[in-house]
Amino acid sequence: MTTIRTVGVIGTGVIGASWTGLFLAHGLRVLVSDPARDAESKLHAHLESIWPTLQNVGLAPNAFLSNYQFVGASMQQHYSKLDFVQENAPERLDLKTKLLGEIDAETRPEVTIASSSSGLPSSQFIAQCTRAPERVLIGHPFNPPHLMPLVEVVPHPKTAEASISTALSFYKSLGRKPIHIRQEVPGFAANRLQAVLCNEAYSLVSRGVMSAKDLDECVTSSLGPRWAVTGPLMSNAMGGGGGSDGFKHLLEHLGPATEKWIEDMKAHAFSWTPEQLTALGDSVAEELGTQSVHELERKRDATLVELFRLKSKMDTE
Repeated sequence: MTTIRTVGVIGTGVIGASWTGLFLAHGLRVLVSDPARDAESKLHAHLESIWPTLQNVGLAPNAFLSNYQFVGASMQQHYSKLDFVQENAPERLDLKTKLLGEIDAETRPEVTIASSSSGLPSSQFIAQCTRAPERVLIGHPFNPPHLMPLVEVVPHPKTAEASISTALSFYKSLGRKPIHIRQEVPGFAANRLQAVLCNEAYSLVSRGVMSAKDLDECVTSSLGPRWAVTGPLMSNAMGGGGGSDGFKHLLEHLGPATEKWIEDMKAHAFSWTPEQLTALGDSVAEELGTQSVHELERKRDATLVELFRLKSKMDTE
């Protein structure tokens, strides 16, 4: 595997800026490009805001906030310097196709090219990659990447095993929890799971079954913490009494009732009508009230740092 010392970050929105902070925290040199007029100043401000959190998590001995270079609107003159590429362009197929073709043509052929795409499989935007499309894959983080450990590594059918291995090893070296999604599906895994849960949450609130505040409390006081520790499948296996038959026993026990619940959910699925959107939005606005989003983010991030510390300790015991 090529030694990765310099990473190219293309696109400095919320995801790209967060990736940049993570790479810097692990002692990497980062070259950054973005065509937006105010991208450089926004990136600097974002890095300044998240650096204290990264310091709290722990920095590599050679980590410096200043170890990045904003190279302008394009990476064109710097591709040869990169050992790994993290692309973060908007979810537009035409834009990604053109951009990935450029990256493929200009980077060294052994350099892995990862896209942060949150739903578009890479097979849909490699048409202009004529040099080495087998090193292209998805490296999808969960927001914010500098805190959330998950990275979904999703190859297209012709991605080389060496590129998959490189991506998995690289993300693991950053303290992430990379998982290998073996088949391309729209939305990959985490966003599909989130979409299903959120759709039912939207339905319950928009129909007046419960308030947004109570819905969030329902998740944070039950499913959220339990799944954060053991995940849904292991939780169900434990709920069935453990052992080789515990999971099967729980499914057989709850299966008939669950099927009826799912039928009811389908019948009352959130339909994205103006009326339902308004009802949902009003309840969420009531929950938010006058609370500062920035203060909520600060509290969330501080809590996440401690949560992942505890989980890491549990995993090593």
